[in-house]
Amino acid sequence: MKIINIQGQSGNSQILINESLENLTKYVPPRRPVIVTDHNVNRCYRSYFPGWDIIEIGTGEEIKTLKTVEGIYQQLVDLEIDRSCFIVGIGGGIVCDITGFAASTYMRGLPFGFVSSTLLSQVDASVGGKNGVNFHGYKNMVGVFNQPCFVICDTEMLKTLPRNELICGFAEVVKHAAIGNRELFTFLEQRYTDALNLDQPVMERLVYDSILVKSSIVEQDEREKGERRKLNFGHTLAHALEKTTDISHGEAVSIGMVFAANLSVLRHLLSKEEANRLRLLLKQLQLPTEIETNISKEKVKDAIRKDKKREGQGIHLALLKAIGEVIVEEIPLEELEALIDDMYMHW
Repeated sequence: MKIINIQGQSGNSQILINESLENLTKYVPPRRPVIVTDHNVNRCYRSYFPGWDIIEIGTGEEIKTLKTVEGIYQQLVDLEIDRSCFIVGIGGGIVCDITGFAASTYMRGLPFGFVSSTLLSQVDASVGGKNGVNFHGYKNMVGVFNQPCFVICDTEMLKTLPRNELICGFAEVVKHAAIGNRELFTFLEQRYTDALNLDQPVMERLVYDSILVKSSIVEQDEREKGERRKLNFGHTLAHALEKTTDISHGEAVSIGMVFAANLSVLRHLLSKEEANRLRLLLKQLQLPTEIETNISKEKVKDAIRKDKKREGQGIHLALLKAIGEVIVEEIPLEELEALIDDMYMHW
């Protein structure tokens, strides 16, 4: 097991890589615990927490809403949960986001921790202290910054994932390598087949190195005033695609990274060779790299105009100078929309 500690303004968080779900009780304080999870995780792992109060929520991006949070509040009230209790979210990114938000706001805040059951959650969603829900389809419009006490990343749990969910998680691994660890990117180029086959040592390195990239950025800028914007590489177009289609987060991020890399090339920051390396690796990991032309271009542009990262007539975008080196620049909306028009013509 490897441990990464994050020291944030909202609290400290301990990330436990390759710790087992079986050892959860070692990290939960001796106060009444409540688990929030979804049906699939509850079905697979319920035997690991007998006798604990369990709140089960649905699955899918459509349940990541204030209505779901309201349902959790009601069950906490019915269970007579008070401030001495501890909340544990067990599941993927949606479960962790919702659990963190509900715990942070119920009775003005209860302590909480996560057990991440998906690759996407282990390398990204459960790490960093962002907790929130969508609002009318717009990603993470309502939320808080608050660190979980701990995050258990049990790589054995990845073996129960549907294939498409596993593949989507690799998009965030590629993102972290692309923005902050050139050696990790090269390693993934060399070992992508082993990664897809869930080779244990390979997966442990991918999860650990990805979290190292993210945690180092979060510690510098927990509330996304500057440095943390680098973690949004590929996410502006990704969130627009998620708003306007039924595409998954990982697939959307993959397409968004190719879009951001192309913009980096047009701005003479990134070489075409490096951009092609990124596109090829995503393809090797069985991720999409092109937008479907039947998706409404105008709806995509409208979603970008409503992006929460927008400031005036520009949006701060993370762009690549090289594999492993990222900068943030404010891009005029007109330039982004022109690139989207060009993308539809050539993809």
